[in-house]
Amino acid sequence: MTINFVKYQGTGNDFVLIDDRTETFPASDQALVEKLCHRRFGIGADGLILLRNHPDYDFQMVYFNADGAEGSMCGNGGRCIVRFAHDLGIFQEETRFLAVDGEHTARVEGEDIFLKMSNVTSVDERNSLTFLNTGSPHVVQFVDDLESYDVVGEGRSIRYSATFQPGGTNVNFSQVLTNNTVFVRTYERGVEDETYSCGTGVTAVALVAHQQLSLQSPVQIRTIGGNLRIAFNVTGENQFDAIYLIGPAKRVFAGMITV
Repeated sequence: MTINFVKYQGTGNDFVLIDDRTETFPASDQALVEKLCHRRFGIGADGLILLRNHPDYDFQMVYFNADGAEGSMCGNGGRCIVRFAHDLGIFQEETRFLAVDGEHTARVEGEDIFLKMSNVTSVDERNSLTFLNTGSPHVVQFVDDLESYDVVGEGRSIRYSATFQPGGTNVNFSQVLTNNTVFVRTYERGVEDETYSCGTGVTAVALVAHQQLSLQSPVQIRTIGGNLRIAFNVTGENQFDAIYLIGPAKRVFAGMITV
């Protein structure tokens, strides 16, 4: 089987994008998805995303983690599929699409994609860890000296802890810098490693930084892979809407692979 694909990245979070409007990709083949995402034996990516038709939306986003399992919402992947759909001519400036966590809208402004995220209705404390769901489950923890922090070791411990079973959680370690800016490093479930950036993760960090440290919208985010912005509106205690993940999404290369 020969598969046409395009590789995109959003602040270093990279994805294999496939135009599957004919629905010919064998999405149930977890081993195939895992192989395509493998960085030594495949294309190499943090995840794979199918762009499909939907009768009520411009398109549908179907997201798979690098381990081949279908995943929860991916913010950077969402920005990448919006850029992909724009490159395909599916829309001009604004779009409305369906993802696993529901409807999203987005707009393209030059290099930046403004992706509207799901509303957040709760922020919980679980064993002294701050937990919230921004389309995917996330723990947010503020630490000192994030540059040298053991993100993989500490992140894996929290991700697999009994507190967050059975599904586990993503884990974000954060450090406030200056000028309303937060540095974020993320351990992602499904990838089971640190990624260069995580869109739903930095969204979670920005909301918690507002709550706990009084940072104001838009919060500036620095990740290993680049810079993002999170804009939001506070609607009540532990409640937010009009949440936007803002930043670049870029095409890296296109190709064809035979498997």
